Amino acid sequence: MVFAPLVGFFCFMANTILVGAQWGDEGKGKIIDVLTEKADIVVRSQGGANAGHTVRVGDKEYILHLIPSGILRETKVCLIGNGVVINPTSLVGELDGLKQKKISVKGRLFISDKAHLVMPYHSELESCAERLKGRNKIGTTLRGIGPAYGDKIARTGLRMADLVDAKRLETRLRDRVREANRLIKAFGGKSISFKSVYAEYGKAARRLKPFVANTTKMLHEALAAKKEVLFEGAQGTYLDIDQGTYPFVTSSNTTSGGACTGSGMPPNKVDHVMGVIKAYTTRVGSGPFPTEDDAIGDMLHNMGREFGATTGRPRRCGWFDA
Repeated sequence: MVFAPLVGFFCFMANTILVGAQWGDEGKGKIIDVLTEKADIVVRSQGGANAGHTVRVGDKEYILHLIPSGILRETKVCLIGNGVVINPTSLVGELDGLKQKKISVKGRLFISDKAHLVMPYHSELESCAERLKGRNKIGTTLRGIGPAYGDKIARTGLRMADLVDAKRLETRLRDRVREANRLIKAFGGKSISFKSVYAEYGKAARRLKPFVANTTKMLHEALAAKKEVLFEGAQGTYLDIDQGTYPFVTSSNTTSGGACTGSGMPPNKVDHVMGVIKAYTTRVGSGPFPTEDDAIGDMLHNMGREFGATTGRPRRCGWFDA
């Protein structure tokens, strides 16, 4: 009942971008679940498995990191856009979890062939970098998201199109593992085995290949057909790589513009942008937090279940800060 006004207001929802207006963990998954009722297509356009949306349906709880939470409604189509970085084995794990709970994704989930991959060497490089920073570490989830985006910008990354082409994957992966291991060795980290990664990712590729598509084309076709599209934001505004509390930010654009670049959606097709906030403020990881209060944190860790859906870490808590 609390969200009933939202449903009424968005009965004409058209194309809507929903973003977090704080440091993430604002409850976007719950709002998305309400708005999804009026949408035809739900799109995830940025971030990776460092984000987590929790949705409860009856006595069942679903925690999704890569797949849009619209997948829980059986008539909705979900797209993972080109701006998302994907760990294939994590994605397969999510698919398995949905299958166990009798959620069918066949014909409803599509993954951009241009989305970049998160590789095991990305996680190892991130761990090395955080360790070397000592007290000045960012406090990342150590999922390899930042280094994956780094490879994308450096134009050396592997994409979903590479993953599902076994021959190309073998060639490109061998080169990238060799280059990454040189850096890992210099940082004092643990080298990555090409053979084990190729076997693991090859297995994931066979599972994911049916879902890989040109999602930008699909999105444009949906817009031409007057379908209503909902963009499911991840993290929050203050974590935006450009507009956030840099350098204590994530590695993607979490604001509304990121939904367009991360999906191929033309900005002039956006009808509404919604920001989600909660009555107090939380953040996970290092960085400035002017209203942080340990006493509030002690209370809210239990009352508000303020633990990260991705890492399980207790969130830092404080007063609402406008």
